[in-house]
Amino acid sequence: MIPATAFAPACAATEAASRAIRLMDLTSLNDDDHDARIIALCHQAQTPFGNTAAVCIYPRFVGLARLTLAAQGTPEIKVATVVNFPHGDDELASVLAETRAALLAGADEIDLVIPWRALKAGDEAPARALVRGCKVLCGTRLLKVIIESGELQEPALIRAASLLAIEEGADFIKTSTGKVPVNATPEACRTMLAAIAECGAQHRVGFKAAGGVKSAQEAGEYLAMAAALFGDEWLVAERFRFGASSLLGQLLATIEGKKPVAADGSY
Repeated sequence: MIPATAFAPACAATEAASRAIRLMDLTSLNDDDHDARIIALCHQAQTPFGNTAAVCIYPRFVGLARLTLAAQGTPEIKVATVVNFPHGDDELASVLAETRAALLAGADEIDLVIPWRALKAGDEAPARALVRGCKVLCGTRLLKVIIESGELQEPALIRAASLLAIEEGADFIKTSTGKVPVNATPEACRTMLAAIAECGAQHRVGFKAAGGVKSAQEAGEYLAMAAALFGDEWLVAERFRFGASSLLGQLLATIEGKKPVAADGSY
């Protein structure tokens, strides 16, 4: 169990904001996304205070994002995309084909939604097969497994889904799609980080909080929770991510000492 004191921010808001930018998957997963919006997203990922870790977009924009990031001189920013998204109910063969196509298009990272409804019904087999199959395709490229913690709700289910994903090869476990009423919460974060710790240092995977993190202060609380368990050195892009859209504006405003603009949520 992570102690309650872990919720205290580990650093000043500006320091947390600067670090959070470098740990962010800057996200646009809107039904009406278009080329110009994705190009703008890639430009936004390059900031005066450091670049985001990745951009996270729908598969059809992977090639465009890859070209845009290269053209602006930031090929180190990763291209992440989503599969079996957002519902988690596609057939195994379909998800594997989608994953294979995204990787061929140049995706560095795959964010996979597991069939959480089957898990809630007590059937682990579809989730195990899906994570295992996608990891085989990803090889050394990152597989982030979205457990949809806000829909699983119960800590025991969140823990079980986290451990299942880790056992089957996930490189990260991720809270949410950002498309359901409850997304990342401190409680889900606490349970998922504890599951990572439970697996030991030899099998330690990363954690991604997605949806619901709206300020530098909240970002700092999540960072502090992870640091309390694994140490400050764990807070690198290879181990910790935020999935967010509007959060970037809040972080930049915090660093610049400006009043944060109104936020309507993040993915």
